[in-house]
Amino acid sequence: MNYQGSYCALITPFKNGNVDETSLRNLVNWHIEEGTNGIVPVGTTGESPTLDHNEHREVVEIVIDQVNNRIPVIAGAGSNSTSEAISLLKHAEAVGADAALVVTPYYNKPTQEGLYEHFKAINNASLGIPIIIYNIPPRSIVDMSVEVMAELSKLEHIIGVKDATSDLERVDKQKSYCSEGFLQFSGEDITAFEFMQNGGNGCISVTANVLPRLCSEFQKFCIEGDFDKALSIHNKLEPLHNALFIETSPSPVKYVLSKMGLIEEELRLPLVNIRQETKEILDKIISDLDLI
Repeated sequence: MNYQGSYCALITPFKNGNVDETSLRNLVNWHIEEGTNGIVPVGTTGESPTLDHNEHREVVEIVIDQVNNRIPVIAGAGSNSTSEAISLLKHAEAVGADAALVVTPYYNKPTQEGLYEHFKAINNASLGIPIIIYNIPPRSIVDMSVEVMAELSKLEHIIGVKDATSDLERVDKQKSYCSEGFLQFSGEDITAFEFMQNGGNGCISVTANVLPRLCSEFQKFCIEGDFDKALSIHNKLEPLHNALFIETSPSPVKYVLSKMGLIEEELRLPLVNIRQETKEILDKIISDLDLI
């Protein structure tokens, strides 16, 4: 499997309090038509913390079914409980996910040794499904060290990292420390250009929810080494990259998608719809980019 390029950190559409299966299937088809290189359901942007276990599994199954082997699906399978993460991993593997994205445990603040043991146990539970570490200190509080990541990269099923640390120097350092072929995906659209310049393999993107074709073209140019063309796209997308995080994601991106007529603007508490002043900022960007 060729894991590179623009992977969409897919939102989970809701309607009347339930997962909106029709919109979810339509989004998957639209992404494939627009050139998205892969789909990542039930991550942070997919509101995984407020999905119950049955819904989590349902979303993964719907996405895999609708993708139908056309592009890779990296299913979110993270938890701050190791046994729960293993359960989600086993489900993702059983229903045909191509890989699993496993976040560093949040809230309970494991030590570096605890992080290693957590991911080692998940690795050992895999029957073959590749595992991508999701290192996101702003949300999980803990930051996996490069040294621990290097040790984990030696394990059979751990193939890469989604790096949302904002530390661009880590890209080169992780490349030096980790096993050959260890994949590095940016977890931040706003720094993805520099991340790719430093040797990244792609981006698991929030902005790709809204502009999948441009995000895919941006990654294509980066991978080809044409950073002038990539920078031109990055500069065009930069206002949207920033605006989608004025308030807690995915509230802003769901607003934009609702304006585009693709989903209902529905979130689950404790997330709420964005404020009027944020809508006005996004409305101007939507107009500038001719999104509607």
